[in-house]
Amino acid sequence: MPEEGGAEALAVEVRQLGKRYGALQVLSDVTFDVPTGTTVCILGPSGSGKSTLLRCINFLVRPDEGEVYLHGERVGVKNGTWMTERDLCRYRVRMGMVFQHFNLWPHLTVLENVTEAPVHVLARSRAEAAAQARALLEKVGLAEKQDMYPHTLSGGQKQRVAIARALATNPDVLLFDEPTSSLDPEIIGEVLSVMEELSHEGMTMIVVTHEMGFAREAADSVIFMDAGRIIEKATPDAFFTQPTTKRAQQFLQRYVR
Repeated sequence: MPEEGGAEALAVEVRQLGKRYGALQVLSDVTFDVPTGTTVCILGPSGSGKSTLLRCINFLVRPDEGEVYLHGERVGVKNGTWMTERDLCRYRVRMGMVFQHFNLWPHLTVLENVTEAPVHVLARSRAEAAAQARALLEKVGLAEKQDMYPHTLSGGQKQRVAIARALATNPDVLLFDEPTSSLDPEIIGEVLSVMEELSHEGMTMIVVTHEMGFAREAADSVIFMDAGRIIEKATPDAFFTQPTTKRAQQFLQRYVR
């Protein structure tokens, strides 16, 4: 249960989360907090459960154990039973998700991609949603692309559209699942710069990433996972200069030059 009086200060609380696929334990006893207005970066080797953790937080994947709270309100369970998909959609709107492979609708223009959720999920007028979408596209540096289709965009541009789309529902939290791993090295920076700006503006963010520079500069705290468990939780400075576990030391030797 969330601590009394902590709902306002904590945007997300994860308590003893566990997930299995058959005999494979993907997540075990994962517990951490995300204070409102902070950026938490989740690091770890491939296969350590990071992406599954994000999907359990917004219930794209249903965890087998544990609890998730958004501003003190439990997600996934209502009155002792699992929420309906309709109820879960209400929470997912408040937890914007940016995926590794963009997941843009190919048959819609850039502007239509960004307005779709506000119109169909939040019941905003098309005029209101379009005005907000244009402002968000301006924010991510893509105002001139609003009438283009996704197939005409670079990977970095697609990911910036995906960020604008996630912001369009005014979420409490943004979840990023390896947002730069599918991008060419030359265009990673254009996505990271948008994320850094959001972090500096006080957007609450949970970021799964292999971008060590971003984690070191933009994160308020770092979580290191291995084999489905949290191995270390620390400030970026402490984690990158004085990791306390041998496993984290090995990871940093490989990924940090």
